[in-house]
Amino acid sequence: MASGRAHIAPRRPAMARVFPALLAGLLALPAPASAACRLALALGLDISGSVDGREYRLQLDGLAAALLDPEVQEAFFAMPDAWVRVFVFEWGGVDTQRPLIDWQEMRSRNDLAALAGRLRATRRAPHDLSTALGLAMVYGGNALADQADCWRRTLDLSGDGQSNVGPSPQAARRSPALAGVIINGLVIGADAPPFTDKTQSEIAELSAYFRAEVIQGPDAFVETAIEFNQFQDAMTRKLLRELQTRAVGFLGGFPGGFVGGSPDGSSSGRSLAAHRPDRIQ
Repeated sequence: MASGRAHIAPRRPAMARVFPALLAGLLALPAPASAACRLALALGLDISGSVDGREYRLQLDGLAAALLDPEVQEAFFAMPDAWVRVFVFEWGGVDTQRPLIDWQEMRSRNDLAALAGRLRATRRAPHDLSTALGLAMVYGGNALADQADCWRRTLDLSGDGQSNVGPSPQAARRSPALAGVIINGLVIGADAPPFTDKTQSEIAELSAYFRAEVIQGPDAFVETAIEFNQFQDAMTRKLLRELQTRAVGFLGGFPGGFVGGSPDGSSSGRSLAAHRPDRIQ
């Protein structure tokens, strides 16, 4: 005999009702943003005719050791959500710009160790013996143009002498490739007995040349190594300064209105167009 009660369907557990809606909401959320780039750092090493084989190794092995310095590594990863990208090249004469390490994002100490290992394994190639510092500046600027999304872009040039071929460093600074790029220098003294009057005079003269002709941008500086044997320590000091970057909007230029072209902040026009580092503009 039929009952007079209405049939009531069993109720689903609360979680069974909530989960589909929760899943749909999660799928609708935007994907997590990738980590920002706080600094694009291009490192150029001098291999001109004044640099012999031993001095060449002191530069590459010194940079490798500086990258493994505990304080430098701590500075690389001081901002976990904002990485540092590194590009390493060597420069000498007109046709002697050679990339050694293409752009790599340093996300762990293993990345730095791998980079250091590649530098130590690099061997010198035949090259023009002249010193084309202006072309090295433009080459580094072209490489940095591909990193326009980074908060700051820095070109770091090591050298033991003044430019003697190609465009002057002052002329190179006016290149669109260097708009918005900070340029720092690491000046290396000759392998004469250190701390003599002659050595001190030479390093002071070359440092003054780099300050007047090469560096540009906010907080730009010249580091010095009295001789190649001190290159590692000088590179370590310089990296520590360069890695202490503050977050600035790359589209808005640098503080004080600097967008490249001259060290005092005057503008030569800023181009964010892609460049190839092997195309001199």
